[in-house]
Amino acid sequence: MGKISGRCMCHAVTWQYDGTVTRNLVCHCTDCQRATSAPFTAFIGLNPEQVHWSGEINHLESSPNTWRGFCPACGTRLYFKSGKWPDEIHVHAATLDNAENYKPSAQVVMRSRAHWLDDLADIPQHQNFQTDPKIK
Repeated sequence: MGKISGRCMCHAVTWQYDGTVTRNLVCHCTDCQRATSAPFTAFIGLNPEQVHWSGEINHLESSPNTWRGFCPACGTRLYFKSGKWPDEIHVHAATLDNAENYKPSAQVVMRSRAHWLDDLADIPQHQNFQTDPKIK
C-alpha cells in the first residue's frame, strides 16, 4: 500500500503510516460486530511502531489484553490491538483517507457471519434514502 493515512469522522484524530501491511481482512467475529455495531469490520494490519497518530484517542480494554481505540469527540472506531498479535495494530479500513481503494484479501471468523449478508445483492438498491426525511 505504501504511504497511507486516515482520520476519524470529525478530523480530531488522524494517522499516517509508511510500511508493510501485515493483514488486510474482513472480520465477522461477534466481538467486532458488537464493538462497531456493524455486521463485519474491515481492518488493515500495521506495525504499531510505524503508525503516527495525532489527536486524542480513548482506549478501551474490551477484554483482557485487548484494546480498542476511538475518537472521544465523534466516537469513530480507530483500531483494535491485542496481545495475541503484539507486533500488529489493526486499523479500521473505513478510516482510510482513500477507503475506496481498499481491497481485503481474506475474511475471517466466518462462523459468526451474518447470514442476511447473502441476500444483499437481491435487495433493491438506491443512491439515497427511499423517502425524504421528515422536517419538523
